[in-house]
Amino acid sequence: MTELDFHFNVPELVPYACRLLRKAVASGAKVVVLARPETLVALDSALWTFSELDFVPHCFADSDARLLAFSPVVLAASLDTLAHQQVLLNLGLEVPAGFERFERLIELVGLEEDERQAARRRWKHYMDHGYSITRHDFNSK
Repeated sequence: MTELDFHFNVPELVPYACRLLRKAVASGAKVVVLARPETLVALDSALWTFSELDFVPHCFADSDARLLAFSPVVLAASLDTLAHQQVLLNLGLEVPAGFERFERLIELVGLEEDERQAARRRWKHYMDHGYSITRHDFNSK
């Protein structure tokens, strides 16, 4: 069964996602980031510039197959044709269709009310389907 983590009260999703992805890649994980196209473009740009000392190898899901094979982070607007299914980072507002194929799902929740309401619906969905959830509150750090 997929392991679920919710990160709540994240003030800025893209910079937080960059740090999370850096940590995941350093640990050897392969991650698919699911988000709307405009969020993926912002994340792509941020991954190139967020740290002068680190680079997080990444590509878009529609990249060449050779590049996809070597990229530990794949930026995707859907989960239709992805090769690896280790970690899914959801930056969207909906329950990702096909999330159960992944070993782990990480949900990031910002401060906006629409994000919080959508997260509550996703949380309820996962709980109703028997998933155990680990909660991480940014405010408690």
